[in-house]
Amino acid sequence: MEKKKALEIFEKTGALLEGHFLLSSGLHSPQYFQCAKVLQHPKYTELFCKEIVKNFKGERIDCVISPAVGGLVVGQECARLLGCRAIFAERENGVMSLRRGFEIAHDERVLVVEDVVTTGGSVKEVVDLVKGVGAEVAGIGFIIDRSGGKRIFDDPSFSVFQMDVVTYKPDACPLCAEGVPVVKPGSRKAS
Repeated sequence: MEKKKALEIFEKTGALLEGHFLLSSGLHSPQYFQCAKVLQHPKYTELFCKEIVKNFKGERIDCVISPAVGGLVVGQECARLLGCRAIFAERENGVMSLRRGFEIAHDERVLVVEDVVTTGGSVKEVVDLVKGVGAEVAGIGFIIDRSGGKRIFDDPSFSVFQMDVVTYKPDACPLCAEGVPVVKPGSRKAS
């Protein structure tokens, strides 16, 4: 999928926001991708997830896992397209964990998926969780790579599109210096 087409979808659905945002990573940014606004439309969810799944064609994938909350819809749709089960990890006492009776067998090959990646922190935690039970990470897929293509993961990874979105450490943020109020629209408390 061309980046231009992907951005058109984000703009059409009101999912590309401009302002002053506090990201889950703790960084600040003048742009924010509210993927939930896109993923509320099944036709776009399917479109983006087909791109992720296509990249891992030919791989044996027994299970798809995503970090809650942002990756849930992406994980469910990728698993549907692959014909395997979908589970998710969530934080318990600040640690990414399998709850709700979810399990991963040590001989399974698992695809880790997410909606947006900036630093990759949540995905890395899920990868560690998968490897911690002795399973194999078949790959990592996500819709948006906000890092601008920096190699973040050791395992094979794929993004539908990349954007080098400006981020600032809070103590060096020009928007803070200008007194622009910061907004935290994401699903996780900032680290």
